Amino acid sequence: MTAITPQQRDLLAICALRAGSKSVDWSLLARTCQSPEALQVVLGGDIPEDSAISRRNLTLLREALPAIDDARSRVTMELEAAESVGARLVTVLDPNYPANLRLVPNLPPFLFHLGDLEERDARSAAIVGTRSASEDGMRRAARMARLLVDEDVVIFSGLAKGIDTSAHTATLDAGGRTVAVLGTGIAAKTYPAQNRGLAARIVGGGGALVSQFWPTSGPATWTFPRRNVVTSGATMGSIVIEASSTSGAKMQARIAYEHGKQVFLIKSLATSESWAAKMVAEGKAVEVTELGDVVSRLGNAKRVQQAAQQRLQLALAGL
Repeated sequence: MTAITPQQRDLLAICALRAGSKSVDWSLLARTCQSPEALQVVLGGDIPEDSAISRRNLTLLREALPAIDDARSRVTMELEAAESVGARLVTVLDPNYPANLRLVPNLPPFLFHLGDLEERDARSAAIVGTRSASEDGMRRAARMARLLVDEDVVIFSGLAKGIDTSAHTATLDAGGRTVAVLGTGIAAKTYPAQNRGLAARIVGGGGALVSQFWPTSGPATWTFPRRNVVTSGATMGSIVIEASSTSGAKMQARIAYEHGKQVFLIKSLATSESWAAKMVAEGKAVEVTELGDVVSRLGNAKRVQQAAQQRLQLALAGL
C-alpha cells in the first residue's frame, strides 16, 4: 500500500468514531471533509454544513470524539488488513477520487481498491440485474458489455451471480476494462465465493475491485444497497438488463435517477415489469432497443472530470 497521509488517517479515524452503536453519517463526512481545513474543523467538534442531518449528527460527533484513540486503533488494524492483500486507499481528500462519484450527495468518504483507478473510468456505465438471471438475460448483458467495450466505455457491475457475472466476463473476453464494486471489505473473503476466480481475473486483466467498507467487513443485508449507491454514483448511467420488483437492480435504477444519472432499461424488461414500464412512462428512464440509445446519452467524460475538480477546488477554498 502506498503511504497513508496524516489527513487520510484523520478522516478514517472520524469515520471509525462510535457513540454507542452509532457513527457519524459517512456521506455527511464525505461531503464536508474534502479539504484539510474542513477536516480539522470536524476533528475540533464542529461540522461545516448547515443542514438538518448535520445538526442531528453534531451531538453524536461531540459525544464520540473523546474515544478518538480507540478509533485510531481500529484504523491501524484495518489499514494493516488492506495492506496484507495489496489494496490501496483513495479518499475524498485526494484528487484521484473517482470523478463521477464526487458529484453525488451520498458519496463514500473513502474507497479501498485492488487494481488501478483510472481517469478513463469517468466514461463508464453500470450493467446490472438479477442474480437469478435467465439465459436470455445473461446473453443480453454479455452483448451489451461487448458493444460498449467497442465504444471505449468502462463497465462497472457488482460481482454478483447472474447478470453481474455475465457483464464482467464478457467485458474481459472482449479486451475491455471492468470495475467490480464489492458489497464486502476489500480484504474479506470474496462474495459470492464462486466468483473468486473472476475477481482475480478482473484485477489481472487491468480492471479493479473497489470497496467503500472497512477492509475486514463481511457481507450483510445493509452492505449491498450501499454498494448500489457507489455502482450508480461512479458511472454515467446504469443499464438494467433483468430485474423483478424486489431486485437490488430496481433499487439501483431508482438511485441512479436520484443521482441525476441516465437510467437505461432493456426493452424486454420495460415491457415485462410494471415498475420498469412506469419509469419509462414517467420519463425517468430510457427504453433501450439499440446501442445508440445508450452511447448517445452517456455524456462527456471531460466535463465530468472538470466538474469534479471544480468541486474539489471549492472545498479547498472553503466554499
